[in-house]
Amino acid sequence: MSAASLLRSSLVWDNHGCLPLRPLDETFLPQLELYRTSGVDVAMINIGSGGHGIEQHVRMLAQFRRWIATHNENYLLIERVEDIDEARRTGRLAIGFDIEGANAIDDQISLIALYYDLGVRWMLMAYNRNNRVGGGCQDDDQGLTAFGRETLDEMARVGMLACCSHTGYRTARDVLDYSANPVIFSHSNPRAQHDHPRNVPDDLITMCAAKGGVICLSGIGIFLGNNDNSTETYFRHMDHVVQLVGADNVGLGLDYVFDMEDLNSYITKMKGNFPPGLGYELGGGIRCVSPAQIEPLIELQLKAGYTEDEIRNILGKNMLRIAHKVWKQ
Repeated sequence: MSAASLLRSSLVWDNHGCLPLRPLDETFLPQLELYRTSGVDVAMINIGSGGHGIEQHVRMLAQFRRWIATHNENYLLIERVEDIDEARRTGRLAIGFDIEGANAIDDQISLIALYYDLGVRWMLMAYNRNNRVGGGCQDDDQGLTAFGRETLDEMARVGMLACCSHTGYRTARDVLDYSANPVIFSHSNPRAQHDHPRNVPDDLITMCAAKGGVICLSGIGIFLGNNDNSTETYFRHMDHVVQLVGADNVGLGLDYVFDMEDLNSYITKMKGNFPPGLGYELGGGIRCVSPAQIEPLIELQLKAGYTEDEIRNILGKNMLRIAHKVWKQ
């Protein structure tokens, strides 16, 4: 089967995308069409990260939910796993939300259920820096806290996936040890391919897979190395994980940034949180793998001898399996 045919006939799930986080600005939302034209069926969209507080997250949820509801001829908000099949059947993009860092709940665990009810399907534990839950990958990580264990318990209760992208090594190990559910790395790369603090060592990748989790590969050039967003380099990172733990524990989390000027502004504002020499100084010059590169990626997978079932699993079935296991209806 050709790459184009595989793309058309497979469930394609991109587990992390970044739209501008400006609650009164809808100008970029029509660019979600890039997912549909690239063959993506499910897109998880970030609603907040880092130092954003509760108000910012709720405001972005309100904005995104309203826009999706008023454009439901092309988009469908995910409430149940079955909505993914419904979106595919009707030619729409299924959209869910994610949160980058538990600052979104501050000290109020009851907010987790509210976020889930509003469409958030995964939350990562820490965004680069330490918080009440645990440590970030660019901080002095002291491990998962007692509050962090309570947070994981509540996430499991409501059906929200725990994510360890951006999370410190010790906290990630603690989460993988403690969590009753599979844990994901929603948009991360193997450190064995590029030594960057945002990338994940092989032992954590192996632990994640043993837990039944999925490692979704990021397409950010500074994490791939040398600000390289070529399909070949992205595949090299993906293939490392496949060879390490198998195709049943790998997915897509491109982390595609729709507004690079917005990214540059954010990095400039948060420059104290980003150590020098790691590529963040490029700001809006950081390159990203585009959803449009998924078909060329499939071509490389076929050339490397991946089976059709392995490719379909990586494209979306692995994340669908976890959704069936963890999400609550």
